[in-house]
Amino acid sequence: MSLRCVYTDLDGTLLGAGASLFTDEEGNFSMAQARALEAASRAGVEVVIMSGRRRAQVHEDARIIGQNSFIFDAGAAFSIDQETTLLLGDFELEEGQTPVQRMSERGVPDLLLENFAGRFEYHDPWHLDREMSHLFRGDIDTAEANALLEENGHGDLRLLDNGAIHRRMEGIEQAHCYHLVPKAVSKVNAVAAHARARGYSPEETIAVGDSLEDLEVAPAVGKFFIVANGPEKDPGVREAMSRYPNAVVTEASNGAGFYEAVVSSLMGA
Repeated sequence: MSLRCVYTDLDGTLLGAGASLFTDEEGNFSMAQARALEAASRAGVEVVIMSGRRRAQVHEDARIIGQNSFIFDAGAAFSIDQETTLLLGDFELEEGQTPVQRMSERGVPDLLLENFAGRFEYHDPWHLDREMSHLFRGDIDTAEANALLEENGHGDLRLLDNGAIHRRMEGIEQAHCYHLVPKAVSKVNAVAAHARARGYSPEETIAVGDSLEDLEVAPAVGKFFIVANGPEKDPGVREAMSRYPNAVVTEASNGAGFYEAVVSSLMGA
């Protein structure tokens, strides 16, 4: 069955150093990503960004790569031809209220910041002007954080780990990016919902990413590619791969790994 869609993460995957489409992981100029996008375009394959970034950012990124469909806020919603579909499950909102406003009103960010002080903080300045998810950085156990949420009456929410980041934090060897979202929100649910809307079967799709949250997309696609820098920065990614028989690690990192995933899939490898 031929490839029809590629779902891809941005930071650490499609994008290189400095969040650029034209750099490798070390900051050198690279055309690997652009060549992969060109190959997909020539084959009539849609490329869909699945990112933790907010809608406005992902919309612009999708425009830059010539696509009119994207998944944003860690799977809280997707957009096709400027029509947005929310994927919040049964999370309750007041009329005109955003999930971020509702979570703040309930004091959930403060609960997490207080309990994990010194290891957890807002991912400044990217935490500003968000609607669907609160954004943090640090180094904490998400299972512990989610147990805390449950114990304090916030079981309709979860904290997810969206992977290692370049931003340094004092006293932390490798900081990660975290999203506080309604419990139903995930990239895997968003990918599955988007594929249904487009009429793609799982066998006609692949996904590429670098984090545990990305890896969880594997059951929704025919094959999942983890770019090499993912398990290098987070050993937990490689450990988790045993749960996903269709997941493989690329030889190359970042954009070159994305190129490897796309071209090998187009060739039927």
